[in-house]
Amino acid sequence: MARLLLAEDEEVLRMLVSDTLEDDGHEIDEASDGEEALNKIMAHDYDLIVLDYMMPVFTGLEVIEKVRAIPEKKHSRILMLSAKSQVSDQRAAMEAGADYFMAKPFSPIQLSEKIEEILK
Repeated sequence: MARLLLAEDEEVLRMLVSDTLEDDGHEIDEASDGEEALNKIMAHDYDLIVLDYMMPVFTGLEVIEKVRAIPEKKHSRILMLSAKSQVSDQRAAMEAGADYFMAKPFSPIQLSEKIEEILK
């Protein structure tokens, strides 16, 4: 079992993803915006942080940049989820410090498989 943070502003998608990952046996913390995600990252250690690209308050890119600037958190593994699937968007996420990128839409099974691959 891994502990994951899921930061996604779309409530229905957040619930679907959270339920899928909990069914896989993971412990999930949720955040609905970038500020809440950053506060949870500061307060807890996660095996994987799953961030939406476009969120209120701080975007996923801004959260990544802030996390990478914190010495004790800079090695956190981060998966960026985004409806922005252009190569330039993926490049921006990776340059900001994302370790992995997954374009929306995706099926819960695809996300589950991706996360299991990352956590190996």
